[in-house]
Amino acid sequence: MLVWNGALLDDWLLFILFALAGGFCAWRAAVVREERVAWLLVATGLELYAFGGVVYVAWVSSLQSPPFPSLADWFWLAMYPWVFAGLVGLVRARGLGSHASVWLDGLVGALALATLVSATVFEPVWEQALDANAGFGFALPLSDTLMTGFIVVVCAMQGWRLDRTWLTLGVAFLLLSFADNVYVIKSITDGWAPGGLLDLPYAIAILLVAYAAWQPRGPLAEVDPTGFRVLAFPVASALVAVLVGIYDQLAGLSGVTGMLESMTLLAVVARLAFTFVSYRAILAASRRDAMTDLLTGLGNRRRLLEDLDRALLGLPAPFGIAFFDLDGFKGYNDAFGHAAGDALLVRLGARLAGAVDTDATAYRMGGDEFCVLARGDAAAVAVTLERAAEALTEAGDGFAISNSHGTAHLPDEADRAAVALRLADTRMYARKNARPQSAGSQTRDVLVRVLDEREPELHDHVLDVGQLAVAVGRGLGMPEESLPELLHGAELHDVGKIALPESILRKAGPLDAEEWAFMRRHTLIGERFLLAVPALRPVAALVRSSHERWDGGGYPDRLAGEEIPLGARIIAVCDAFDAMVTDRPYRSGMPRGAAEEELMRCAGSQFDPAVVAAFLAAVSGVARLVRSPAPLRI
Repeated sequence: MLVWNGALLDDWLLFILFALAGGFCAWRAAVVREERVAWLLVATGLELYAFGGVVYVAWVSSLQSPPFPSLADWFWLAMYPWVFAGLVGLVRARGLGSHASVWLDGLVGALALATLVSATVFEPVWEQALDANAGFGFALPLSDTLMTGFIVVVCAMQGWRLDRTWLTLGVAFLLLSFADNVYVIKSITDGWAPGGLLDLPYAIAILLVAYAAWQPRGPLAEVDPTGFRVLAFPVASALVAVLVGIYDQLAGLSGVTGMLESMTLLAVVARLAFTFVSYRAILAASRRDAMTDLLTGLGNRRRLLEDLDRALLGLPAPFGIAFFDLDGFKGYNDAFGHAAGDALLVRLGARLAGAVDTDATAYRMGGDEFCVLARGDAAAVAVTLERAAEALTEAGDGFAISNSHGTAHLPDEADRAAVALRLADTRMYARKNARPQSAGSQTRDVLVRVLDEREPELHDHVLDVGQLAVAVGRGLGMPEESLPELLHGAELHDVGKIALPESILRKAGPLDAEEWAFMRRHTLIGERFLLAVPALRPVAALVRSSHERWDGGGYPDRLAGEEIPLGARIIAVCDAFDAMVTDRPYRSGMPRGAAEEELMRCAGSQFDPAVVAAFLAAVSGVARLVRSPAPLRI
């Protein structure tokens, strides 16, 4: 029979509060679909606790010697797995815990908290529980502590910035832990009386749970799994365990506290091991990203330099390096947009990697530049590069993509990475600038066309000089990549004459001193023309010095000997020969043999003797010089 006194009514009120709190959580579940399962689990746990209260008030409290644990205790304990499952569901519903490291941080923090609480709070409970053979009583406060520890886990997940929901739940479980500790001690010592102030922490705690259910979710914090807390939090937790261990040695605490100390330190070791493995993975990924072109997935310049250094260590095994620059890519980008341009680069990069996969490595240097590092002698490298050049081409409706490339062979032409790269790059740009569609070639064509319109004789003359200069350059062993520059210099050496008056250019007789001074300015004028075109700036120096003399008597700078660029010395010989054999308005051209004799006579004074010898060797087997309307292409 129930006795309706004040204390009994107070106890009923407490468990009614638990039932109402469960109802508020169920209401929250009905309102917020994303968190429905989580709050239903929490509500179920609270209702189980309330039912345990009903059992206690209606039956256990009426017993003369109530058992411990009683049936009510089992219902109260049943609350924790349900609430714990609900909180885990809430974590998932709110998108927390994406990094395994934050779970480990939370475990470390929970164990450190449990160790500290065990040493300072649970020890008296354990002593009395063991003396009374009532170890079960430790289950309730331990469950509260573990729930609080789980809040620490969530705290770690949010970067140690709790929103109102989790902060309120944390305070609630701390109050429950305090209340359950008091309940266990009082139950063991037969000092527990239902109702009164001892129920107040329970009442406040359960009201806080109901309040937490209706708090708005905070913003999802961006947690950096590699931040300072990676080291700080485990070290702080280990320090707590060490300090408790020292206290344990002095005070002789129970085995439970010692076990928690060991578990905390093991968790710290596991966290640090996980950190080490994570950082190795991050370092490997970072190194991989640093060596990889993000667009095409090919190696980048940094990877090329590393592979090139490694290949150089393996010398004398020969290999070659080639730079490729796409022709027509800018027009493709302008016509179809940058997204289409990126897609094209991805396609060409994949095609290049597939074409050279077996015996070479492909790289993207940036922009529309690619590179291939090929193993083997010059013949094998040439075959590989032919496949690479074919892979870097594509044509479609309204566009055509091709490429220019330059090659360096190691160790024959270079024994250092920097030298090999510079050589391949120089040769690639030399080929690119020699192409008819290049900016340099197009500008050269315009200037030569202007010469043709202004002075047809000059037009034919410069084309002849260009062909002769290339032949002499090859005879002197000039690098292949230097020949386009020499060709353009020879073809444009007289471009400054465009600015001269016709009265001087077409004068039938010799020029007077003032006219000669005017004439000699044409090299400087031609230089200024070419300096305005970036692709032709190297040619400008050849044009400026094309009328210098080997003995220093030329113009405009009176350079002598090898101070004169080799290309300019070649142009001077070819220009003089063509001028001698060509008809002028004021004289007829001399025979070829006489012109060759004149070159030999002036060798060492006006002309470089070595260049004259190379010129004569280059033209010795030619029966006659054929004037071509189109210049020799490289």
